[in-house]
Amino acid sequence: MTTSASAPAGSGNSTAASGTVTDRLVEANERYASAFADPGMDARPVLHVAVVACMDARLDLHDALGLSLGDCHTIRNAGGVVTDDVIRSLTISQRALGTRSVVLIHHTNCGLESLTEEFRHDLEMEVGQRPAWAVEAFRDVDQDIRQSMQRVRTSPFLLHTDDVRGFVFDVKTGLLREVDPA
Repeated sequence: MTTSASAPAGSGNSTAASGTVTDRLVEANERYASAFADPGMDARPVLHVAVVACMDARLDLHDALGLSLGDCHTIRNAGGVVTDDVIRSLTISQRALGTRSVVLIHHTNCGLESLTEEFRHDLEMEVGQRPAWAVEAFRDVDQDIRQSMQRVRTSPFLLHTDDVRGFVFDVKTGLLREVDPA
């Protein structure tokens, strides 16, 4: 499997080899834009689904779920945790843009399994200010996805909470395993 991380640094033009990663991304965008054609879609997902997942770089959600551009809203953060901001995004997705289903995806070997709330204390000691946000670390991925499903299902802001399903993506096999909400 070849990823951009495994591609030789010199592939592309000389600026990519000597510039920053951001320079490389901007150059890639210029190549992309040169062949870009407006797909003629709006912001409403064709499949009326929002996917909440971890930001882990090993998860290629579109490929893993057989999705194409315009099929879904994708909301990602550390751990795929249903935070207040995720509820905000889901509320806008449902109320303004027509989604009806929510798919939650956590994964095996998540970095949040090795952190604790002590991380916030360490940050406070380092920078002199305690973060307002919780780390939302967990030890049991199944229990955490259940908690995420419950947060979505009980939010008073969401219109559609009957089709909320949670899964664990196995980073070694690429398979999803559904988690029973009970």
